[in-house]
Amino acid sequence: MSISLQKGQKVSLSKDNAGLAKIVVGLGWDEVQQSFGGGSGTIDCDASAILLKNGKFVDKADLVYFGNLRHKSGSIQHMGDNLTGAGEGDDEQIAIDLSSVPADYDKIVIVVNIYQAVKRKQHFGLIQNAFIRLVDARNNNEMCRYNLTENYSDMTAMIFGEVYRYNGEWKFSAVGQGTNDPGLEQLSRRYT
Repeated sequence: MSISLQKGQKVSLSKDNAGLAKIVVGLGWDEVQQSFGGGSGTIDCDASAILLKNGKFVDKADLVYFGNLRHKSGSIQHMGDNLTGAGEGDDEQIAIDLSSVPADYDKIVIVVNIYQAVKRKQHFGLIQNAFIRLVDARNNNEMCRYNLTENYSDMTAMIFGEVYRYNGEWKFSAVGQGTNDPGLEQLSRRYT
């Protein structure tokens, strides 16, 4: 049974899911149905995972995104870039093999930024029905979901949530923090 999370809420992933090894982080949003000043009306949201060691981002190789689809450890894989948010269900997915994440990584931050947001004059206030959900890869059962319901006008990036280790178990925290970072590079600097 899926748990519907509120902003700031934390949930244990391994406690109620004995033997959990692999999860899929699904992120979704609805395609905007309007035109922006003669430009393209589509918004290209890019999901990424930032791996942290002792809570810090220390190496560019620890970014998993459309330009680096697989972490060097093989434990995290981005499943591909969706350029519009069109269609039902997850728009982008990141698979995480929790059992293979090297022990020196304690947190995986899941973020989404709008590609060329500043240049295109786009922001998260123009996106509808954004969510993050975690699925048990063994059976495709949704474990938890966090729907972003706040107004994120003028925010160009979003920290959706964090998968982290705590006292030997994996947990998830629904963050839902909007930022004005123009891209993934600036967003990842928040953790240096």
